[in-house]
Amino acid sequence: MTKQQKSEIIDFLTDEFKSSLAVVVCDYKGLTHKELETLRKEARANNTKVQVAKNTLVTVAVKNAELGDIELSGTNIFLWSEDQISACKVADKFAMANKEKFAIKSGIIEGQIADASRVNAFAKLPSREELLGMLASVWMGPVRNFTIGLDALRRKKEEEAA
Repeated sequence: MTKQQKSEIIDFLTDEFKSSLAVVVCDYKGLTHKELETLRKEARANNTKVQVAKNTLVTVAVKNAELGDIELSGTNIFLWSEDQISACKVADKFAMANKEKFAIKSGIIEGQIADASRVNAFAKLPSREELLGMLASVWMGPVRNFTIGLDALRRKKEEEAA
């Protein structure tokens, strides 16, 4: 790889990492090409990006993005997203399905180095859409209860009239 190519990769990863709130580092040793494509497809569906890159290039990109110092070794694949939860969920789901070949090592969440247990904890949180659905349900609760009460009164009056 030429210096120009390395520089382009570092610049690309730096820009991507600056705009992301979560970067997950995973070990993918032993995965087949088909399994990697499954991971990439799942990541695309969840607005998460995936890339295999040299550890030295990623270390420089992380420093350039001012996300701290991360120590990398071995075979790593990197997942990142613009929110804290998507990349964690994709990595966790894929790790559950491929326990022998894929493992979460660490990550960077909101600019702080995170271990595998913290990444897994974020993966268990509801997504943005799920949270919005819960909020809408809470907001609609009083209206729903009011209409149920009115319907019960209407039925009672109908029964009394009959």
